[in-house]
Amino acid sequence: MSEVVKIATRESYGNALKELGAEFPNLVVLDADLAAATKTGVFKKAYPDRFFDCGIAECNMIGIAAGLATTGLIPFASSFAMFAAGRAYEQVRNSVGYPHLNVKIGATHAGITVGEDGATHQCNEDLALMRTIPGMVVMCPSDDVEAKAAVRAALEYNGPVYIRFGRAAVPVINDRPDYKFEMGKGVLLKEGKDVTIVATGICVDSALQAAEMLKADGIDAEVINIHTIKPLDEDIIVKSAQKTGKVVTVEEHSVIGGLGSAVCDALCAKYPVPVKKLGMQDIFGESGSASALVEKYHLDGKGVYADIKDFLK
Repeated sequence: MSEVVKIATRESYGNALKELGAEFPNLVVLDADLAAATKTGVFKKAYPDRFFDCGIAECNMIGIAAGLATTGLIPFASSFAMFAAGRAYEQVRNSVGYPHLNVKIGATHAGITVGEDGATHQCNEDLALMRTIPGMVVMCPSDDVEAKAAVRAALEYNGPVYIRFGRAAVPVINDRPDYKFEMGKGVLLKEGKDVTIVATGICVDSALQAAEMLKADGIDAEVINIHTIKPLDEDIIVKSAQKTGKVVTVEEHSVIGGLGSAVCDALCAKYPVPVKKLGMQDIFGESGSASALVEKYHLDGKGVYADIKDFLK
């Protein structure tokens, strides 16, 4: 059996920017003194005249990005999710969202897999914050393949986009010939009839692992990858719920306001069924290795499997 390839989606982000830089001369990148960590340094090395280091001033960076967008450039403003979505929320809302400018926000180091940096840097609220901004597209890719596709999709879309990337290396699960990325469309990864598992980001791999464990128990789980949380593909979720009658959401994010809430909003309006939301249960993270934290908070395959089994009792 070949070894599973693991790549951090922040690496994918930097590589995608560099590749797309040759194709899109109006693509510019801004960073807030974190180019080595966000991997935008890859773009900086290739296109130094199109890279702007704004220093440790994330709010100002968003304002600069907004200004650049008004000139016809397509800026990608990059920082850790805690700063891009948290510290600079007002600027994202008022300077980018309100005038609906063509600014892309590349937020890395999201969720508990930031690890040892601890609760202050583990942003588990960013998807919720960005979802509330009118007109903001919110994406959370699951692996290297999807992250690169999301960057291209954001670049080709005219309007504000928030993309969440991770620090830790994660398995590449979408490296297949038939993979197709379409903004706003979910991906059916496995058909099933007993329960629907809707996952985003790194939790898509966990959902697939859990589905295999459930299969051994005679439980046929359907797995859906939601890489675009807003606009949400409500059709794929409702159609699956109509078949299985039970839905579980899995995300490396608070269960308040993120994927789980978006799915519940859709099902409540169109096809109410029991839903179990797996993620951070209204708590802050803590310092520890990424793998230890994912296991502790039941976001690995075994944890997701155990919680689904409990839900189905």
